[in-house]
Amino acid sequence: MIASPAKTTRRRWLLRLTAALLVPMLALAVLEGILRLAGYGYDTAFFVKTQVGGKEFLVNNDSFVLRFFPPEKARRPKPIMMEADKAANTYRIFVMGESAALGDPDPAYGASRYLQVLLRERFPALHFETVNVAITAINSHVILPIARECADRQGDLWILYMGNNEMIGPFGAASAFGSQAPRWPFVRLNLELQRTRIGQLLMDLALRFQPKKPTANSWEGLEMFLENRIPPNDPRKETVYRNFERNLDDILHAGLDSGCKIILNTVAVNLRDCPPLASVSATNLSAAQRTQCDQWYTNGTNSEKAEDFAAAAQSFAAAAKIDPSRANVQYHWAESLLRITNLAEARQHFMSARDGDALPARTDSRLNAIIRDAAQKLTAPGLIFVDAAAVLGTNCEAGICGHETFYEHVHFNFDGNYRLARAWADQIETLLSAEVRQRAAQGWLAQEICERRLGLTDWNRRNDLAEIFRRRQRPPFQQTDNNAEQSQKLRQEIGALTRRMTSIRAAATHTIYVDAIARAPEDCDLYSNFADFLESVGAVKEAMTQWQTLQRLMPFYYLPYFQEGRLREREGDLAAARASFAQAVALHPSMAAAWYELSNIDASQGRFEPALTEVDRASKLEPAQGVFHVCAGKLLSRMNRRHDAAARFRKSIEVQPDYVDGHVFLGVELAADGKVADAKNEFLTALHLDPANKAARGYLGQIEGK
Repeated sequence: MIASPAKTTRRRWLLRLTAALLVPMLALAVLEGILRLAGYGYDTAFFVKTQVGGKEFLVNNDSFVLRFFPPEKARRPKPIMMEADKAANTYRIFVMGESAALGDPDPAYGASRYLQVLLRERFPALHFETVNVAITAINSHVILPIARECADRQGDLWILYMGNNEMIGPFGAASAFGSQAPRWPFVRLNLELQRTRIGQLLMDLALRFQPKKPTANSWEGLEMFLENRIPPNDPRKETVYRNFERNLDDILHAGLDSGCKIILNTVAVNLRDCPPLASVSATNLSAAQRTQCDQWYTNGTNSEKAEDFAAAAQSFAAAAKIDPSRANVQYHWAESLLRITNLAEARQHFMSARDGDALPARTDSRLNAIIRDAAQKLTAPGLIFVDAAAVLGTNCEAGICGHETFYEHVHFNFDGNYRLARAWADQIETLLSAEVRQRAAQGWLAQEICERRLGLTDWNRRNDLAEIFRRRQRPPFQQTDNNAEQSQKLRQEIGALTRRMTSIRAAATHTIYVDAIARAPEDCDLYSNFADFLESVGAVKEAMTQWQTLQRLMPFYYLPYFQEGRLREREGDLAAARASFAQAVALHPSMAAAWYELSNIDASQGRFEPALTEVDRASKLEPAQGVFHVCAGKLLSRMNRRHDAAARFRKSIEVQPDYVDGHVFLGVELAADGKVADAKNEFLTALHLDPANKAARGYLGQIEGK
């Protein structure tokens, strides 16, 4: 039977359509296979399996974050290691969130660490495993895929503490990491495409062709977002709120559907002692209105200085009547009201100042409202709501949290972390079986005892305060109204701690660590902090022993090898140091510091070519580090490639204009090339940056003496 012309035509078009679809799909599949076989790209899973001591463990995959951040700005979780199959009599808790949940500036003393000790000491009949999967700078777009993986990891409880980075994190309205405020379907399509090697290739090509400023290739903290300030009424914020609501709903369902209980928290922030990180005027004001608002604001600040706070409050109220969304007006108004003890109204204006912050790095009222609404809508028995913002405000004046709880804008101090952990612990107690509760120890551990168990000493306290002080010397904190006052307080606290760090206290600290490790011999944070302490008091060999112990406990973790290499290099054992650094880069090829140390060792032994290759690797990983370019320049100079050396010295001050060594070594190179006036200029610049720099002064003296 002969087919009719119509049927033949339909078949022909069907074949054409099939070919049009299948051929591109087949080509893409072949390309995907080629890229995978060639080793291109990265694994997008959060957890990967590894063998330790014949047992299968799950550890964090450092490449997971590359879908969300450029490689040079990627933040990673603290090392995670848990048994792939949960052991019997184990209660597994996943803590999810951003840097505040992680425990920044030192995760070893974050809320989840206090929680671990509280539960372990109160309920010895049950083994608690607290797994902190929080990461600095992420937000709900990143937490969702982490949560979906945790849903398959035999968790008993999730603790969700998130919201600070919704506006500035990946896909936020003020993000510095790519697209700003796309709708959630686009975000998820983007992330799904990047699970393929083809998608990763396309993203890599897009990043390479993006214009960048020299310092864009490094992590700069909140300073990265200064150019992305947004007014309070920016429509992109509405998209962020909708995205957060959808992501939160999906995270909660993922956990509850897996059978986990969930503690969902509102997010507390520093309202009282953190002025807006940036403030902008409303866009719909006339020039006359702006001038009038500025005048009222100036009047108010003048009244504040004269300590006439009633008059100040009136001036700020007048300014706010013109521009109610201006964050610095609201903040100073709140401060004035606080000083005249109008506490309830002061709290409202502190919240308005936070909500109007043009660098929105704190969870605002809308985000916390979305969290509260989610808790009310999902009436599942496994969902527990903790209003952390209210709980932490109970011991503050009018519930207005400040520096009694926080270091700066959102990161908890030790007191804040302990109090948050206690709030969680109280809820967890209600979830445990009657048998476990009946065998509980009497009462929760006091904060001081918790801190002994965590090895928290004056040495650690000073380190944390020094880090916070460093942050305060850079934007945006450097520009806030109370930064001078807060920096002075930090100086005093650091000085007091330093004076207490005597040999007698060092001996007591040593005992604290030995006792803490005896109680929790698998607590890896104790070994690393003990090693840091031992090195600081000159016990280098004992410090090395702690790093070696950590290598045995976590053989997949690169940092113990790097630290051992540093200490061996300090002791003069360069061969062993080189082996340790080589192991560090084998485990973590993107560790620029380890490549730099390898370069130093090879250079010291006359192996200039490999040393140059190694430091070039470091400078490609962290292009904004002037020290790497200076190191390369010095090597090139020793190899008689003086023109190339000068170029690298120039590069060091291009990416880091205040880098003194860059100016000094460029001056040396210019002087050797006979460019005396230019050399003198560089030495003078170096002395302007560091008047005590002996090298610059000496070279300048040589030039002027000729």
